[in-house]
Amino acid sequence: MKVMRKIIEIDEELCDGCGNCVLACAEGAIQIIAGKAKVVSDKYCDGLGACIGDCPQDALKIIEREADDFDEQAVEEFLKQQKTDKIKTEPLACGCPSTTISTFPTANESSCDCANKPSVQPTGGISCLGHWPVQIKLVPAGAPFLKDSDLVIAADCVPVAYPTFHADFLKGNTVMIGCPKFDNAEENVEKLSQVFRVSGIKSIIAAIMEVPCCSAMPGIIKKALERSGVDIPYKEVVISYQGQILS
Repeated sequence: MKVMRKIIEIDEELCDGCGNCVLACAEGAIQIIAGKAKVVSDKYCDGLGACIGDCPQDALKIIEREADDFDEQAVEEFLKQQKTDKIKTEPLACGCPSTTISTFPTANESSCDCANKPSVQPTGGISCLGHWPVQIKLVPAGAPFLKDSDLVIAADCVPVAYPTFHADFLKGNTVMIGCPKFDNAEENVEKLSQVFRVSGIKSIIAAIMEVPCCSAMPGIIKKALERSGVDIPYKEVVISYQGQILS
């Protein structure tokens, strides 16, 4: 039934798809669709505005309009279905080659140090990656290569922009990558919180780009840390468009 009530309105022109509002919405009413935050159904939005303060672009506001009444039971069923869908889509090691867990020898330190140095004649270089998969959504929380590791969580543009990513970030570390703009933020929070709980991670480096949408990655990691209840040393590295470390 439609009633006049308060509800969230999202200005798509201002929205940069960072996903902060998705994390702040306990009802799951907001999702990132085609790079923009959208209210998936009026009946899931309680109109209280808990998501507003988390928007760096001020793209959210509370308005009053005719909308489906807030349905708490529908929200519970929706959140339950999301959890069920997540379990069904959890990658299995025996499936697609992209989900198959693998570890392999890495290059020695001296090779890694020079792997990405420019040369007159292009060469293949030597990889410092010691495991597979690397996508956040594909890495099982209990993957053996995560055990007692130093973990780099990188926005997936970072390895392209930063020319010596292997030598400076991968050497001796494990890595998980994802896109804070296009990935499902809540799924990444849940996956990382599981990783932090069960894998004994020793330290975390968040490597992100200077673009606004990357600002959601630290929030995802910090919320996962809070949810996991584990205290892990954490730092952030910000990379410029031209591959320089800004901070």
